Amino acid sequence: MAQTAPTPGTSRSSGPGDGSNPWAAGGVMFAGVLLMVDGVLGVIKGIAGIASDDVYARIRNYTFKFDVTGWGWIHLVLGVILVVIGLGILKGAGWARVLGIVLAALNMIANFMWLPYVPIWAIISIAIDTFVIWALCTDRSRVLV
Repeated sequence: MAQTAPTPGTSRSSGPGDGSNPWAAGGVMFAGVLLMVDGVLGVIKGIAGIASDDVYARIRNYTFKFDVTGWGWIHLVLGVILVVIGLGILKGAGWARVLGIVLAALNMIANFMWLPYVPIWAIISIAIDTFVIWALCTDRSRVLV
């Protein structure tokens, strides 16, 4: 059977073969919420590190060892930025999707380096960042060109 091309000005209906992933499309909204949650966790980690040096474990001979207060400031700043980007994603801003990928990757690296101090929180943040990056990269409903 012959297929006809759509007339100019019209579009084909989206179907299973159009490359869109419903999990990723719904995941973008969830990614915005998760970025906000991850940002709040970062703010809490940051405040705990800044307020009291004895909250986190003491680490010896660690390559990425900083003062816990220094780590606290890193997590606090990243957390505030992640909350703002999460709000931007929920509002549908294109800049927020691009920055969400970049900042989630930076947050993932920071939490990987933070692993010896608080393994459970770091692993949770890494998992959140992994989903956020996947959701923002695979959704094709609003491709940035």
